[in-house]
Amino acid sequence: MPVVRRSSTRAALAAAANISELAPTPATEEIKIKTKTPRKRKAATELVKDTQKIPKPDTVNDKADIAITASASATADVQDDPETDFVPAVLTFNFDHAKEHLIQVDNRFEDLFSKMPCKPFEHLEQVHPFRALATSILGQQISWLAARSITHKFIRLYDQSIPENPTDEERKAVSFFPSPRQVASTELATLRTAGLSGRKAEYIQDLAARFADGRLSTTKLLNADDEELAEMLIEVRGIGRWTVDMFAIFSLRRPDILPVGDLGVQRGVVRWFLSLHSPVHNYSISPEKVGGTATPKKAKGKKSTKADELPALDSADSLALGTSSVPPGNTSDETADVPSLPPTFTPSIKETLNKTATTATVPLPTGMDVAVLKSRLSGKNKVKGAILTPPEMAALTECWKPYRSLGVYYMWSLAEAST
Repeated sequence: MPVVRRSSTRAALAAAANISELAPTPATEEIKIKTKTPRKRKAATELVKDTQKIPKPDTVNDKADIAITASASATADVQDDPETDFVPAVLTFNFDHAKEHLIQVDNRFEDLFSKMPCKPFEHLEQVHPFRALATSILGQQISWLAARSITHKFIRLYDQSIPENPTDEERKAVSFFPSPRQVASTELATLRTAGLSGRKAEYIQDLAARFADGRLSTTKLLNADDEELAEMLIEVRGIGRWTVDMFAIFSLRRPDILPVGDLGVQRGVVRWFLSLHSPVHNYSISPEKVGGTATPKKAKGKKSTKADELPALDSADSLALGTSSVPPGNTSDETADVPSLPPTFTPSIKETLNKTATTATVPLPTGMDVAVLKSRLSGKNKVKGAILTPPEMAALTECWKPYRSLGVYYMWSLAEAST
């Protein structure tokens, strides 16, 4: 675990929560405070300057020398950078009230909550925004295994003491991540030695530069409302609205985010409401789509998309963002390495999904009926490649407001029951 400084904001939040030290449990990460002498600060500054003078690599040996030089400055730089403040492991809303609200509008949610935790909002973890967003960019357009490998190589550019071919346990133990200033001052050619494409290297540097010069910071992201957050992040090359939504749900724990462009959520919403209005349609939770920390299987003959494969990676590896397709400009969003997705339900969930809500019956929006939902789910009546349009998604989930993020979390898991 890296040694970080507690900011005044985090100290105030910890005091308010009557927490003097966060224990290293699955829900939280311990914060250690270390006082450094002026001599160490001077050494850190000198190391940062050395990193900024790294030459462009011309040979394999040059690349190795660059990696070692970058490694030497890693720890000192990350401890001194004010942009290393973490998002506190606290919620901005009452989670019990949120659950009660969803159960009142559709009592099937009660069974969902009892079957599994809503992990992003129950197992709270400290998150660093730069790491989360950078990990997302590193995983664009590739499988999650390839993304994990490239992320590891990227980190090793700045800390050669990390094992080159780590075991799973060693990988989980790696808590180090380079600071924005380190990445911003690294040559593009050096970044490419970690397996990044030229475009990804440019995206990573753009993100790092914005954190390094203050255009982006933990404080600014926390203080922004949902739309302001989207505006700030979409300005970053390689980040689009879908990535912003994933970041808002999993990293910032915003309660009312609806990722209308996510096919997995669209499919889950259709199945959820179809099972309510047509009891003959049985749906369960697919163990192949989401298996806790297990690797999801790939359907034969199909390419991985964010709708079909959302691996539940540990937050140390990938923080709620990720493998995105990025056309020229400021758009991205096709596939994702989303951590902490729901584990599988027990088979009894099928009974719940077939049971009509007794406390409230959620009506379908005007123009939608069982036949339309069935045709959308089968793919016969898609709208511009989508299962549901943004207005249809908003209409169906209107009753979930202001806690749509919780409902969205469970929608990823819904799958057609085997017959």
